[in-house]
Amino acid sequence: MIENFFLTALTQGIFYALTGIWPIVSIESFQQVTGPKHDLWLVKTVGAILFVIGTTLIIAGMRQEPMLSTAVLAIGSAVVLAGVDIIYFKKRIIAAIYLLDALAEFLFIAWWTTILFINK
Repeated sequence: MIENFFLTALTQGIFYALTGIWPIVSIESFQQVTGPKHDLWLVKTVGAILFVIGTTLIIAGMRQEPMLSTAVLAIGSAVVLAGVDIIYFKKRIIAAIYLLDALAEFLFIAWWTTILFINK
């Protein structure tokens, strides 16, 4: 169970760090995949926040100190991101590609749930 905690934190952290830094490093390629954006500063701000969350999860995974706060950060971030993906796709504000992100977020939620509640 403990090993899964660290692996999950590392995996989600890497995913968030990479997807967070992407619009900052190359907003053009980001928009080619996700569609045009109106407020590039906001896209980059959200990317920077995701990068920080990802880096925090990576550090938690590498330090191998299981903490409830790490799980809360990971699950809470995944719930919010999945919600945003689904709500704004349904409103036709963001592209269908974001449903792949929602799927990834649900997988992270399921992984954490399994670690915390099923494999005790």
